[in-house]
Amino acid sequence: MAVRALGTVLKIGTGAEAKTVAGLTEIGGLELSADTIDTTTLDSEGGYRKFIGGFKDAGEVSLSGFFDPETGNGQKELYDAFESGAETDFEIVFPTALGAKWTFKGVVTGFKTGASLEDPVSFEATIKVSGKPTLVVS
Repeated sequence: MAVRALGTVLKIGTGAEAKTVAGLTEIGGLELSADTIDTTTLDSEGGYRKFIGGFKDAGEVSLSGFFDPETGNGQKELYDAFESGAETDFEIVFPTALGAKWTFKGVVTGFKTGASLEDPVSFEATIKVSGKPTLVVS
């Protein structure tokens, strides 16, 4: 079943203190990957390399949208997290029809604003996922 992305939100923080980041037009997804470790030996069967799984990396989450730095709308909190360099809690909550969300810790590694003659003032941010993300399906 395909579901529109409309209603997907990114939250920074946890519990009652969590802020929904306003003005987003795009949330790039987690990009999970795993390293492999070569375990090939001189007597490996058939001359094929053999591997086992190594460390996993959840990649980065990219954000873009319209800049609105008002405190409490999540964008200022993203900037503050960038300045602190601290590991922060995040959630990507998908539309209700999917009943799913990602929860993860991350470090804000980029924050950018832009102004163009005929476009609204924009912003972009990047979050490096730290540790294991959790996919919650209800």
